[in-house]
Amino acid sequence: MSGATVLLVEDDETVRELVAYHLSRAGLHVVEAGAAEEAWGRLDDADVVVLDWMLPGESGLAWLARLREVRGQELPVLMLTARAREVDRVEGLERGADDYLVKPFSAAELVARVRALLRRAPPGHRLELGSLTVDADEARVTLAGRELTLTRREYELLAFLAANPGRVFERSELLDRVWGEDFVGSERTVDQHVAQLRAHLGAAWIETVRGRGYRLSDPERAGSGRGPA
Repeated sequence: MSGATVLLVEDDETVRELVAYHLSRAGLHVVEAGAAEEAWGRLDDADVVVLDWMLPGESGLAWLARLREVRGQELPVLMLTARAREVDRVEGLERGADDYLVKPFSAAELVARVRALLRRAPPGHRLELGSLTVDADEARVTLAGRELTLTRREYELLAFLAANPGRVFERSELLDRVWGEDFVGSERTVDQHVAQLRAHLGAAWIETVRGRGYRLSDPERAGSGRGPA
């Protein structure tokens, strides 16, 4: 995670310098852009984007919508804004933001949220488990060569589990790692998304470990008697 590249899109020079300073101190490489159009030319090496809502010309929200059309869900985005109303947070998340941080914010929280996004399925990584493939470059999932149509959250949950095959995660941990620590809702949300993934993959791919949580495993390998001890 150290050395990952953050694309920081912020038009306020003072705020941009402050954010870049704290991210750099945390060991992250920061590429800066002061406007939406400038940001397009600096996307190639980015592992995560920190994006201001209010930008000159095209707004951060409009830029994000275009990014999702062109690049899908492969690049995590933290929306940075002074808009604190619930309706604004909901709009930002529904338009494609992975997380939402309201100004003013603490440096520690900013760094923690960026690191949390980087812990999700790493860009440029291809995960394979038996006949299941999670391609983070294109945010695509295939099973036995057949592409699956998943929602953004289904993809993120599956990608996280696929990055840690065989490891058991409690529902609360999955909420923190996939939905984010500021998620407000029930752990039943995890159960519902697991049920949806099982409908896509087949029930045997995601195991329920009674009293502990869920894990992803290859049922084909387990059926051969060569599963993990």
